[in-house]
Amino acid sequence: MIWNALTLAIREIRRNLMRSFLTVLGIVIGVASVITMVTLGSGATLQVTQDVASLGTNLLSVHPGQRMSMGVRSSAAAFKLDDALAIERDVRGVKAAAPISSSAATAVFGNNNWSTTVHGTTTKYFTIREWEPHLGRVFTDAEERSGRALCVIGTTVQKELFGTENPVGSKIRFNKMACQVIGVLESKGQSSFGSDQDDLILMPLKTFQRRISGNTDVGRIQVAIQEGLDTTAYKTKIEKLLRERRHLSDNEDNNFSVTDMKEIASMLSNITKVLTMLLGAVAAVSLLVGGIGIMNIMLVSVTERTREIGIRLAIGALEKEVLLQFLVESIVLSSFGGFFGVLLAVVASYLLSIIMSIPLVFNPLVILLAFAFSALIGVIFGYFPARKAARLDPIVALRHE
Repeated sequence: MIWNALTLAIREIRRNLMRSFLTVLGIVIGVASVITMVTLGSGATLQVTQDVASLGTNLLSVHPGQRMSMGVRSSAAAFKLDDALAIERDVRGVKAAAPISSSAATAVFGNNNWSTTVHGTTTKYFTIREWEPHLGRVFTDAEERSGRALCVIGTTVQKELFGTENPVGSKIRFNKMACQVIGVLESKGQSSFGSDQDDLILMPLKTFQRRISGNTDVGRIQVAIQEGLDTTAYKTKIEKLLRERRHLSDNEDNNFSVTDMKEIASMLSNITKVLTMLLGAVAAVSLLVGGIGIMNIMLVSVTERTREIGIRLAIGALEKEVLLQFLVESIVLSSFGGFFGVLLAVVASYLLSIIMSIPLVFNPLVILLAFAFSALIGVIFGYFPARKAARLDPIVALRHE
């Protein structure tokens, strides 16, 4: 009986191909929208995780002052190099601590110039960020201690100042000083925070302090914890050490902040997941619209085929057989829409992931659920027209013009 109903359903769909196409179009768009939104959201979540991981694993970031609203920090005394050395020396389990001072500058080479950020730091920075040069080398501990005028640049600075030339060995100028380029770092691309990680110049901290800042202040300290250790516990240990070094009493608040990058990664991932669910829910509304379209067309089909239904009932067809015929037809329409919606979603997700530069992450469960929901739409919105057809009076139906 089901096979006969399926054969009749396909025959009716083929008889009105254009109408059938327009009917399932809402389901196609709905299924494609849901799958595409969820896929792109999953890719964005993975991208956020990878971006935070590119900053370094088990990483804590220490800043002077407390973070206030809109990302502004309260004023507080800057750190010193000894604070970074103390964290590395006195807190067991710390792999490395890198002091960092920064300043905006316009780098000049020949006729080219580029506004960027100059960071003064130690060799620990490259260990913490797990950042290797793809051209040349990074400065050594001896060069950092002696304060030599050396620098390592990012690929963005290389492109803007040198184009396709190899910059190693060349000298660039900024803030009334010249600095010899000894290496170019591997590209890390744009971060989830919207900043270009490759738009920077790194030089020894002592060189920066002597030639650019003119003081011994340290703007922030990045701390890498050994793998397998709980960063939350080390966050507390570092806070305790810095409170002692900054002579804070028990009733005084911290005049610094320690941020766990895992917390930031988790927060950003949760935000993208919530947005993904929201976009998926909005897209799912179009599935309901498509279901209403199917119900509308099926009601029209029942009206057009009233005499056919009357003849079937008059020669002995049961109500459940007529009900099954129209219900199967509705399910076939919605299933076709679900199938082509999945195909459209695959193509759209692939193209959009390339355009948006995010990973392509397909979730088979989401695809299966979207397809199953499209079939369920056919059952729900096809039942009322099918029930109406099954309950027609054969005599009245035969009289219908």
